[in-house]
Amino acid sequence: MASVMGLLEQRELAARRRVDELREEADRIQAELALAERDWKEWAIARSRVGQVLASGDDTGPEPASTGQGALATEGQAVSPDAPVPGKTKPRAQVPVWCEGLDGSVLSADYQHILMALADRSRLGQGPMTCQEMAGGFGMEVVPARVEALRSKAKRLVARGWAAEPTPGGFTLAQGVAGPGGGS
Repeated sequence: MASVMGLLEQRELAARRRVDELREEADRIQAELALAERDWKEWAIARSRVGQVLASGDDTGPEPASTGQGALATEGQAVSPDAPVPGKTKPRAQVPVWCEGLDGSVLSADYQHILMALADRSRLGQGPMTCQEMAGGFGMEVVPARVEALRSKAKRLVARGWAAEPTPGGFTLAQGVAGPGGGS
């Protein structure tokens, strides 16, 4: 008969796998949403510019003056390509899929820090790094919220081919990936 702790570990592992699957799906949806938002903003800008040209009646004259920091007037409102979307607090950092020749400098600072830590660990021959070790190394409080935030980012790097997870919870650089500073 299986032990209670063994059963609990199995359930915990299944729950963690489900969370990881949902996070990956959420990341995919976030990336798709970002593309759709960009497309929507481009159409709003195009409509605004056409409206300005039609309102002026002269398509050979100079462009109308901007209404401030790249914003364009549309139907009494200012539309900026960088304006936040209502209900969305800030844009999420996008992690491109790694391919040969892509440098870690294309990633946001948080992801670069993780890659540097993994590269240092690899260079020292110390094996996979846990998220608790990352949090401590970054000078963060080693509390579940911080560790899970790092785990989410590390898992995103794994999903995009930048890192590998040879053991559950242990992360390394993926084969062929160089850290943000270059090298291998």
